[in-house]
Amino acid sequence: MSLSTSATRRALHIPSRSLGTRTFFTIIHQGHEGWRLSLGRNPVKLTPGINIKIPAYHSVQVVDLRESSISIPKLPGYTSDNVPVVCSGSLFYRIVNGYQACYSVSDVHENIKNTGTSAMRAVLGRFNYDQVIGNRNGLNEQLNKVIGNTIASWGVECTRFEVQSFQPANREVERQLELQMEAERNRRKQLLDTQAQINIAEGQKQRVILESEGHLEAKSNEADASFKTVVREAEARQQQAIMEASALAQQVDKLAFSISGVIDEKDIQLSDRRRALEALIELRRLEQLKAIAHGSGNSTYFFGDKPIFGANGNGGNEIAAGSVGGVMGAYNIDYVEQAKAALADSVAHNRVTKDSASA
Repeated sequence: MSLSTSATRRALHIPSRSLGTRTFFTIIHQGHEGWRLSLGRNPVKLTPGINIKIPAYHSVQVVDLRESSISIPKLPGYTSDNVPVVCSGSLFYRIVNGYQACYSVSDVHENIKNTGTSAMRAVLGRFNYDQVIGNRNGLNEQLNKVIGNTIASWGVECTRFEVQSFQPANREVERQLELQMEAERNRRKQLLDTQAQINIAEGQKQRVILESEGHLEAKSNEADASFKTVVREAEARQQQAIMEASALAQQVDKLAFSISGVIDEKDIQLSDRRRALEALIELRRLEQLKAIAHGSGNSTYFFGDKPIFGANGNGGNEIAAGSVGGVMGAYNIDYVEQAKAALADSVAHNRVTKDSASA
């Protein structure tokens, strides 16, 4: 049997203006659900396909079980900080219980739209302007929760809510918000600059502390090094003196053994050691005189323990070398030679003078 155009219109909720054609069947499309009443009672669920519908006896309501959306146009409202704004969004929902959607509410689509509009204005007042700008997902989640709790009793599930546009109500409000945001940016910039200066000062403080600690450590290390150097030099000098004294003692022993003529070194007398020491001293003096003799200086004089000048009977000067123990002192030899030369020059000069006077 073919279906009439009026039956198709009734299945799709399209009002029919033609009453001349009637049919006993109705079609429920895939993704829809129908409920049939017999004389206004005893609802029966109609599945997709061809179903019987007797005119004047049956009445059918069809609901769309697919996810649908309702657009909420530009809606004026106020945020929690009293900023007038205009907001628009889309409410996505899906009917999960066709019976409740048909018989728990008069017009499910219109009531969902009204619920979304009122909930959007109410939830918007819980957020301030910066929160909405910075976290729009938080507003969407709160709207989805509030609207879903309201329309759940109608057999409708709110799948999500998306805020499409959000802006100040007028240009004056927008300008004030721009000034406010600029002031906030300047405040944050000043805080960052201050923190940067604090960090720089802290870094300089740490640098000065580390440098002073480094200088202190360097001075301490230098002082320790100097102290250790002095100690090592003193120890070296002490060791050198000990070694020189030991070598001198060995020389004295060897020389005393040679002078004494004994067979065993144990028989060496103290007097022999003294003579050997005096001989070593005289040798050192002679070495010094030899070094002086090879030097370039000619004004160095040595004096013994006795005077070397005396007056003779002729009124002249007589050279008398000092002696040590009956022997001429080693340090007087150079001076005696120089004195002899000077005395000879003086005698020659006096002779020349006398000869000139006699002539």
